[in-house]
Amino acid sequence: MERLRARVRAHLDVIYGEEHSQDLVGPVIEAMRYASSLREPEPYKNYWDEKDCWLITYATTITEPGKPGLRTMADFCDTHLQDAINGMDVLPFYPYSSDDGFAVTDYLAVDERAGSWEDVRELARRYRLMADLVINHASSQSTWFQNFLSRRDPGKDYFKETTPDEDVSQVIRPRSTPLRIKVETVDGDRWVWCTFGPDQVDLDFANPEVLLRFVEIVRFYLEQGIRVLRLDAVAFLWKEPGTTCMHDQRTHEIVKLFRTLVEFYDPSTMLITETNVPNRDNLTYFGNSNEAHAIYNFSLPPLLIFTLLTGDCRHLKTWMMSMPPARYGTAYLNFIASHDGVGLRPTDGLLSPGERDRLLATLGSFGGQISMRTGPDGAPHPYEANISLIDALAGTIDGPDEHQLARFECAHAIMLALEGIPAIYIHSLLGSRNDHEGVARTGQYRSINRHSWAREELEAALGDPSSLHSQAFSRLTALLKLRRRQKAFHPNAIQFTMQLGLEIFGVWRQSIDREQDIFSVSNVTHEPRDVELANINLVSTERWSDLISGEVIEEGQRVLRLEPYQTVWLSNR
Repeated sequence: MERLRARVRAHLDVIYGEEHSQDLVGPVIEAMRYASSLREPEPYKNYWDEKDCWLITYATTITEPGKPGLRTMADFCDTHLQDAINGMDVLPFYPYSSDDGFAVTDYLAVDERAGSWEDVRELARRYRLMADLVINHASSQSTWFQNFLSRRDPGKDYFKETTPDEDVSQVIRPRSTPLRIKVETVDGDRWVWCTFGPDQVDLDFANPEVLLRFVEIVRFYLEQGIRVLRLDAVAFLWKEPGTTCMHDQRTHEIVKLFRTLVEFYDPSTMLITETNVPNRDNLTYFGNSNEAHAIYNFSLPPLLIFTLLTGDCRHLKTWMMSMPPARYGTAYLNFIASHDGVGLRPTDGLLSPGERDRLLATLGSFGGQISMRTGPDGAPHPYEANISLIDALAGTIDGPDEHQLARFECAHAIMLALEGIPAIYIHSLLGSRNDHEGVARTGQYRSINRHSWAREELEAALGDPSSLHSQAFSRLTALLKLRRRQKAFHPNAIQFTMQLGLEIFGVWRQSIDREQDIFSVSNVTHEPRDVELANINLVSTERWSDLISGEVIEEGQRVLRLEPYQTVWLSNR
């Protein structure tokens, strides 16, 4: 307990200052309600391996009449995804007022459409469950904010206030809505801080009571069996007027505090930071292996899509070569698509403005929409491209072609081969197309990739071998099942980026015990390409074969022919 107290005190010293931290140590630890025997974490230990893969989904992405969404989702995964995934990232399943769950009205309840806490616990017994901790803001309809308006506790001092003349000129935001919103309270008008819009009011962690409430929430989630916490929009957490209000030292320290608290509860618990920011900033959330256990690899989706649209892997390769290996006890979370759009800020310094414009123009021609943000200069800037992944890969910068499915499979074969834990968005798995009706219904561009499937309709589509949905699903599940059997695909296995030109992207992975080598080699163009096997350096005493096709590399073979967008996983085991 003394080691825990010392670590908590050190975190609180940074967050609130030494003069205040001493009085907070006890309440913070009490809020976690630890058992008498603490489970002290072992540093630099991986609680994941090659078998880990998360499915990203909403609880209500697949619906059945009279059945809660969590039960339908569990049944669908049990039926169709055995040996393909072992974890589920269920996006906010709490009651909410907007933004498909991210404007939370009650952190301790389950939305009736999703189910109940018993449904959550049952899902956690069957899958490694990731849940959102929507920590930056709460709904304007929440009890907390209604208490703020009536000047009552709890909530009276929970939200970040500002003034019309406070310097917010440097604040970085993901939206174009006003940052300051005037609200009427029982004791007069006040101005509140709304990073994400007027229905999502920013919480004020300068008030220790807010921190304590979230410690209690974390403990409650852990009691429900949740063992992975996704810290939503955490980079914006601490507001300091006159600054960008991004990545504040106290924000980082709060993440470190939560890591300490959850690790002493259960060392296998993971924190994942959701920070859709330039790559260099994103990497800082590893801390010194004492902050996030995993960070989203936000630069991967736009760079990989750009590679496959242009047939040129220069930028993807350069970025991969610059990425530091994650230390044991930390890992990248790799994904290509999610409930959000394709983030563009992670391309800062990686794509030129002209290249980004070309990317956006191509995605627009495939039915995508571009969401904007207001920069510190007051001008609009592209923030993300909203489009389903399979439609994003409908062709190249020259237009649609017949290689959509091959290009789509190639994207996932590359992602699944990279260092890190893979996460696959359910609408990618299902080959869902752009939902323009959803956009028209909600008025939100993000709805284009948040379709809700009726279970009966989905099963019919998956049961039709000729449908795009069935073909996408069968190809991706086959890759997922294959990947989970390869020791060289451990999230922390050795990785080197290969130099095979601009049209061939390759990485070498080697298992931690050095028994298995896999060379993942992809043709990123729409024409066949030959690869000189001498450039891959296959050990001549080993027997090599492609895990995906089963093709054996014959003794003395000099050239490997790759069809358009074909990936091979050349393995010695």
